[in-house]
Amino acid sequence: MRVPARLLPLPAALAASALLTGCFATTEATGTDAGERVRVAMMQPPRSGLSPLSDDAFKLSRWSTAETLVKLDADGDARPALATEWKQSGRSWTFTLREGVTFHDGTELTAEAVVRSLTRAAGASPKPRILDGVELTVEAVDAATVTVTTAEEDPLVPQRLSSPQLSILAAKAYRGKTVNPVGAGTGPFELTRVNGTSSAALDRYDDYWGGTAKAPGIDVTFVPDGTARAAALRSGEADIVEAVPVSQAALLDEDLITEVPMPRTNTLYLNTEKGAFQDPALRAAAREAIDAESIVKGVYEGRADVAEGLLGPALPWASGLREPVRRAKTGDPDGRTITIGTFTDRAELPEVAAALQQQLQKAGFRVKLEVREYANIESDALAGAFDAFILSRATVLDSGDPAAYLYSDFASDGSFNISQLADPAVDKALHKAGATPTGDARRQAVIDAEAAVLATDAAVPMLHERVIQGDAADVVGAAHDPRERELVTLDTHVK
Repeated sequence: MRVPARLLPLPAALAASALLTGCFATTEATGTDAGERVRVAMMQPPRSGLSPLSDDAFKLSRWSTAETLVKLDADGDARPALATEWKQSGRSWTFTLREGVTFHDGTELTAEAVVRSLTRAAGASPKPRILDGVELTVEAVDAATVTVTTAEEDPLVPQRLSSPQLSILAAKAYRGKTVNPVGAGTGPFELTRVNGTSSAALDRYDDYWGGTAKAPGIDVTFVPDGTARAAALRSGEADIVEAVPVSQAALLDEDLITEVPMPRTNTLYLNTEKGAFQDPALRAAAREAIDAESIVKGVYEGRADVAEGLLGPALPWASGLREPVRRAKTGDPDGRTITIGTFTDRAELPEVAAALQQQLQKAGFRVKLEVREYANIESDALAGAFDAFILSRATVLDSGDPAAYLYSDFASDGSFNISQLADPAVDKALHKAGATPTGDARRQAVIDAEAAVLATDAAVPMLHERVIQGDAADVVGAAHDPRERELVTLDTHVK
């Protein structure tokens, strides 16, 4: 029996009901009991047709349909997945593939399939973030062994290969220029249907190498509106709801939500290439004007942590290594007009933007806001169309190691360099962090790179978020993953 949580006040309930009408997928086409399938309300619709070469890869991972050669444990160390073991020899790593693995179309996992998937990813434009600055080639040694070689010796190759954007798919996925994951994964659930940006369906794959999933399938609905997602949990329309907005968490039964500090930082990126923030003194003025504590209390209702750096409490080692950073002196904004962009997909960000507008105007800036859905604003942000951009950014999403995030966002050739930063000292620190072997020395190099970025004021970290996930009372075994890689797993089911 599904147990609804506390009800919304009537006007809000009616509004959310209108948003949800006809929204959630049915299961008639699959022939399985609706009561047994796991119904999931997700925040962001697919951006690239669920191509694993985009951020859509993390949806495929959260649905347990596409898998990688390795996976990460809670400490960020690489563990076996489609590969059972690996060893390094200079610039090359040799991976032994798991026996008895089949793709959802019945074909076998072979070295040739791995070479095809990884080569396609390495040659993609843009590259998957995890391969920023990395030249990678893959060769089959025999049917069950592959060798991955990088241009420079790279201690993080196994962690890189855990990125969902480097999932291994069947040959049928690669037709023409697009990558279609339908029926092409290796996980316990087979992606069977995608309805544009509205919904998707997955059925249990009975020949999964890791055993039989407890749920017969998953029905996914994309619900960008946070109030509607929370209402879906209250009304019993959804079993699992990701990214419950802070404003809605207080209206839900506390037994239905889980809150976990996550490696995600809410950061104000400042455009260092043109406009007001080309001037380091004005970047410093913006930094000094920001009162992050009031944003945590007012917007996040205390469900976040004030940032001391780019890396937060989900990486507990960071605070112990961090030292004070020497920054530029502040200048006088003198009424300079700036435009701040952000997006609506994360419900708190427009509120953060409004709070920053007030704080920066008080400091002497004139502030305009531009707020859209993420899919409609990302390209402009990456092109440097705004003076500043507010982003909720995962800091270890791809490799379990923050060096990749720092490179992607702040290296001169980083693929996600919203700040348009091109600083030789930062590039040097980032390259050193990336080349340092795993362990204490690498952690110190990462903190040194963070300090180099902070010294430029190209990014002002404001707060570290906590993931708030809603699970209905009759859901068992849903994953609560701070890296946002897992959600519905082999063990997830509805009682």
